[in-house]
Amino acid sequence: MRFLTDENLSAVSIMRLREAGLHVEAVGEISPSAPDEWVLAHARANGQILITFDRDFGELVYRRGAAVPPGIIYLRIPPAGPDSAARAVLDLLRIPDFVLVGWFTVVDADKVRQRPLWSSE
Repeated sequence: MRFLTDENLSAVSIMRLREAGLHVEAVGEISPSAPDEWVLAHARANGQILITFDRDFGELVYRRGAAVPPGIIYLRIPPAGPDSAARAVLDLLRIPDFVLVGWFTVVDADKVRQRPLWSSE
């Protein structure tokens, strides 16, 4: 799996994900201050699952018909340190048979929910 981290993830989390062997591209490294629509289009074009703390991506995908990437992980967790995003994602990936592709995954402090993504094409 390939991932794209939104600018709101810390450099520490990005580094931890890469150290865990994940292919991670960071918006802050390739296109700082890119608009959310660009982020979605880039993730889609490159087959990446978007990781973000920004709830606006649900609005863009479900109500505004923005580009739909292979998956979105929306972290609704309180910041518990600079590596909290990495820990949450790595915990998800440890769940047997858990599928991220095709899903808008919401990670709360005490639960994980998923809603199917769909393409407007």
